[in-house]
Amino acid sequence: MAALDEIRVRVRVDYDLASSLCYVAHRAMERLAPRLEALEIDLSWSPLDLSALLGWPRGVPVDPDRRANARRVSDELGVPLRMPATWQDSRRAHAIGLAQLDPEREPLWRERVFSAVFEQGRQLDDDTVDALAAELGFGSDAESVERGLAELEERTRAAALQRVTGVPNFMLGEWPFGGIQTDHTMLSVLGRFARKQRGCRGET
Repeated sequence: MAALDEIRVRVRVDYDLASSLCYVAHRAMERLAPRLEALEIDLSWSPLDLSALLGWPRGVPVDPDRRANARRVSDELGVPLRMPATWQDSRRAHAIGLAQLDPEREPLWRERVFSAVFEQGRQLDDDTVDALAAELGFGSDAESVERGLAELEERTRAAALQRVTGVPNFMLGEWPFGGIQTDHTMLSVLGRFARKQRGCRGET
């Protein structure tokens, strides 16, 4: 019998806590979790700084076309969405999440921050982020934040080298698959990738 880690396939998902489309992807993939489990696919969510990646200014109003696109996608995928008026600075929130020593707590932090911003309409300012950290028992001291920021910068640079040009992004081996699609399309794409990966392993 093959070892468990030889059967399961891991897919990295690049995301930014400031991105409405990433929130939609978070909810959509949460909905698909049982079917992904049946396919033995694990999603590994990895934060990056989209502003640094693409040169987007922080704190400015979101472009109307981008707002309309996010609304369209949220409607098509059945994910209710409250969009902030401006592009949020997510660096501190990402830094706090990345600084935690237990990676198993990442989903808890991602869920709490996403729900605060895109369901409760809160801003990603320092006070809000620190309050959320205190609520969950996440360290937000200066040393932790500095360590997390360094990790965020490294992940963003690495994603740029892999030709990631937006979020959400699903890394299928060396191929970046950007955006979030219908449930059927996501399952088809991820399932096909998993079968290909297992086929390659069987040939070695």
